[in-house]
Amino acid sequence: MKLNRSVNSALVACALAAAFWGMFSTPRARTVEAADDTLVFEHAKIYPSPTEPPIKDGVIVVRGGKIVAVGEFGKVEIPRPATVHNLLGFFITAGFQNSHVHFEPGKWNDAEHQPAADLEKHIEAMLTRYGVTTAVDLGSDLRNTLPIRNRIASGEVKGPRILTAGGPLFPPDGVPYYVRDRVPPEILKFMAQPATPEAAVQAVDYDLDNGADLIKLFTGSLVGHEKVKPMPQDVATAAVAEAHKRGKLVFSHPSNIEGLTIAMNAGVDVLAHTTPLSGGWDDALIKQMLAHHMAVIPTLQLWISEAKAGGDTDADALQFAEVGAKELGAYSRAGGQVLFGTDVGYQDDFSPEKEYELMGDAGLTPMQILASLTTASAERFGEANWRGRIATGMDADLVVLAMDPQPDVKGFVPDPKQNARNFANVCEVYRAGRQIGHYHGITNSGGLQACVWQW
Repeated sequence: MKLNRSVNSALVACALAAAFWGMFSTPRARTVEAADDTLVFEHAKIYPSPTEPPIKDGVIVVRGGKIVAVGEFGKVEIPRPATVHNLLGFFITAGFQNSHVHFEPGKWNDAEHQPAADLEKHIEAMLTRYGVTTAVDLGSDLRNTLPIRNRIASGEVKGPRILTAGGPLFPPDGVPYYVRDRVPPEILKFMAQPATPEAAVQAVDYDLDNGADLIKLFTGSLVGHEKVKPMPQDVATAAVAEAHKRGKLVFSHPSNIEGLTIAMNAGVDVLAHTTPLSGGWDDALIKQMLAHHMAVIPTLQLWISEAKAGGDTDADALQFAEVGAKELGAYSRAGGQVLFGTDVGYQDDFSPEKEYELMGDAGLTPMQILASLTTASAERFGEANWRGRIATGMDADLVVLAMDPQPDVKGFVPDPKQNARNFANVCEVYRAGRQIGHYHGITNSGGLQACVWQW
């Protein structure tokens, strides 16, 4: 059922436990007079930002892709004409950023000429379905990624805003074994593997001149199952300096402590992974990372799938991921910036549920997880003045959730893991006021409400 069907709002009264879980009828929409481009979302519990108290019965007014009003129901004037969405029993946050995705060869090939419906299907399954309104691609073929980005930007295809690193830079003769196994030879031979600072500058300029928005370095490249090849420090430093000179962020795949240290000393902005291969981060290293103002993308559920692919048992794979979770927890507690990311596209399991759960296990609260999805990402990209929060003047990037990520019901003890997983229970997604994804049905089981999507 789509939100935009014009029907009367008929809600079923629920027991207290059902109310706790947000278990209400399907959200409805009605048109007040002849609607222009004005949207009104009413009666939802709204999380304006991770650091502000939620509005328990809130209203958001959107016009021209921007939020023009937000506040308590009854205190915000409902404009006419408008399309009004009754979201009683649902929850709204700012749109999510997945800071580590890939558009790998395969389903994205010849993206310029693929039918729009096919592209939307792939994008929805991997990103939109999970509330992503900004996706950061950390390595792909620009011949595919740029057409996807452009077709979305033109309005032809529904999907998130895409920022891309294009082709990463690797150490000399240092393409990772898993990339060699997955990438066609005709692409592999063009992958940048600079051996000198001058070559690194040329590689950075090539990516940026051809449409990349940021740079990705493999400062530690896993060339064998347990062999990490470091990028020369002068090469990494030159690449970062050139990217920063052009006003671009640099991300690093570190693999181990040596790769992390090279990235840190080069001035890299964001670590694309934790490093469980290293066995943990000590206080001295974390202090250095904080001094360099680095952000970290955990990719914790990736470690489970990689360990299983290497033959580990479920228990051993989880133990491996928990090393990364401990690194994340220690960095977060020390005040380090965390950005959400899953390596989806390389990883075939699109659902971020386990990632949220593992982040919760690492000690992050629901609001800290929300920050990694919204405000922290916007701040790191220098875009906090127009996205990442629900406030007047901000882009109307919105996510409607079926369940409350931070329920506050007297007499009930919430389940922290369930609360974290609730960020994956997405019903509707809006990018700049345009609906780019919606559910097809809703289920209730054991007091848990879920939005069901179809592809």
